[in-house]
Amino acid sequence: MHFTRALRIQLIPSFFFGAIYPLAVLLILLHARSGLAETIYRSTDSHGRTLYSDIPTPAAKPLQPATPPARSKYRITRVIDGDTIVLENNKRVRLLGINAPETGNRYHPGEPGGADAKKWLQGKLQGRSVYLEHDRQTHDHYKRMLAHLYLPDGEHINLSLVEKGLAIANLIPPNLLHANTLIRGQQRAETRKLGIWSMQHYQPRPLIKLTEKPFGWQRYRVKAKALKRNHRFSRLIISDNLDLSFANRDLALFPPLETYLNRPLEVRGWVSRRKNHFSIRIQHPSALILY
Repeated sequence: MHFTRALRIQLIPSFFFGAIYPLAVLLILLHARSGLAETIYRSTDSHGRTLYSDIPTPAAKPLQPATPPARSKYRITRVIDGDTIVLENNKRVRLLGINAPETGNRYHPGEPGGADAKKWLQGKLQGRSVYLEHDRQTHDHYKRMLAHLYLPDGEHINLSLVEKGLAIANLIPPNLLHANTLIRGQQRAETRKLGIWSMQHYQPRPLIKLTEKPFGWQRYRVKAKALKRNHRFSRLIISDNLDLSFANRDLALFPPLETYLNRPLEVRGWVSRRKNHFSIRIQHPSALILY
């Protein structure tokens, strides 16, 4: 593979895709980090071939930089729940890449495992200083800071919660820093049946259980029978009243959606309801498990 200042790599789709794509992306990002290219862009030509270049074109999208983000130090004053804390400056921080069960309040009951996650996080963080590492987005729509947390000894708190089964990996583009690390941590917890992975509440449910409360984060056994698309979303049709919804801007993360058709599938996520129709938003391949 030859690199020039105008870096341009062509990837052939179909059966070469799975083998070449990860290697090519790795080489591209390593090349970018060397200082020869500041930003790498991804595009598709008229023949459907995937191209990478350091020269932007109108339809090209920039890839996430591979350089590690800076970390800043703060003191923790309060733990709200298993994935949200308060800093000494009164700013709230939502831990990136994970989701812990809700602890509940006077209006809503807590979810199984929520109190355990909060208690563990309090024991780790209350009154201590931590380092915050941001990803592409620094705040969410609630104006909370978004971050990965580290103790002075280097422990990655987000990962520890997932590895202990106190939280699940919840990966939302464009914030995919440490995605593979979190996925591997979750796989270890699931294999060992730690925390929520041992709880009946979070075991895979048949589709017939869809209308039962509570919703929250759940796992369902389904089979997609059709694929529909429009200019913004693609949908795998599970039944007359359930679909899996994908934003088209996220599809580059997934294999062709046809891969999931007519195969036993476990879907993980939150069910939304509009009248008698249900939908589960899928934002990362880790939310879909093929049997």
